[in-house]
Amino acid sequence: MKAVDATDREAQADNGVPASLLTIILDTNPHAWALLGDTLPLSKIVANLLVFINAHLAINNANKVAVVASHTQKAQWLYPSPHIPQDQANGNDIAMTDTAQGPPEDPNKYRTFAQIEHTLTTNLRNLISTTDPTDLINTPSTMTAGALTMALAHISKTALSAPTTTRGTTFNPSTGTGAFTTTDQSTSAPQGLTSRILIVSVSGDLSSQYIPMMNAIFAAQRLRCPVDVLKLAGDTVFLQQAADATGGIYLNLSAASSSDTDSSSDTGRNSAGILQHLLSAFLPDSTARQHLYLPGQTTAVDFRAACFCHRRIVDIGFVCSICLSIFCEPVGEEGTCLTCGTELGIGDYGKKPVVVRRKKKKRLPGEVGREGTPASGAGTPAYSG
Repeated sequence: MKAVDATDREAQADNGVPASLLTIILDTNPHAWALLGDTLPLSKIVANLLVFINAHLAINNANKVAVVASHTQKAQWLYPSPHIPQDQANGNDIAMTDTAQGPPEDPNKYRTFAQIEHTLTTNLRNLISTTDPTDLINTPSTMTAGALTMALAHISKTALSAPTTTRGTTFNPSTGTGAFTTTDQSTSAPQGLTSRILIVSVSGDLSSQYIPMMNAIFAAQRLRCPVDVLKLAGDTVFLQQAADATGGIYLNLSAASSSDTDSSSDTGRNSAGILQHLLSAFLPDSTARQHLYLPGQTTAVDFRAACFCHRRIVDIGFVCSICLSIFCEPVGEEGTCLTCGTELGIGDYGKKPVVVRRKKKKRLPGEVGREGTPASGAGTPAYSG
């Protein structure tokens, strides 16, 4: 009777798998998508991402998802849709809503899936239609660092309000593989929402965003949030470093076939398996990845940095001993750091050595010379014609 009586029921902790928050950063740079042409349209990537999001939500009823667009001039939320009330339009926090005018009723589709699809496609269509052509000329890059910062802020706020469970995972940087391993000390510790970020990138060089990218990478590492990267075109040094530092996966589809020199055709050939790459490589969360062999672990990471003066990626540079700023060339004649103003002692770097001409030794009469003949006291007779 005690097992049936509700008054004598013992409190039990939730020992289930914690909920997972997946934040997707979609690169919507019009320049990069225009270069891909008809081989890989943006609509096809969005359709594959929607299937991937549905699979993530179907694994656990408590799973959550968020999508951020990394555009040319700004980073904007695609899901949840930002809503600004009239009394909070003066710079306060923006309330997030899950719907945008409500999705059309479809009895053959799960309402949550239809809601996310309608909100994401509507906000993406509005973002592209409101893009000013002058902004595309002035800014050919994308705001990846800003989108990553917005994603980390959303993850931090969501994790504070999420319920905790008794199952936990900790990141072990000594493993070298970036896996999140469970330890005996963390098994009984309360663990809330597990979060991860997936960046779908098509843009190239991000050297102009070196400092904010490094700050975002360190923040993600502190939050124990893996940053996964799906590179559809080109290659980016800092996204490689972000995946390596946070224990994420870096998968470059454009480099999957090195025999083909045409990157656009290479991307088009690999685009047929984008959904397969998403489901096999990026669908497992941090808890499941420790039992799987993940792709991209054998890829060499490019650890080069960008200089603070010209934003160039350098192999060998000059580092300030005070603020650790990196420069691609000596900092002027005065030797002053451009970041902190410290006078740096470069020494004799760059100065040409002084070449001293060797004096010829005068040979004495009877001394054996280099040719092995003794020197005579008489001079060479002059020629008389």
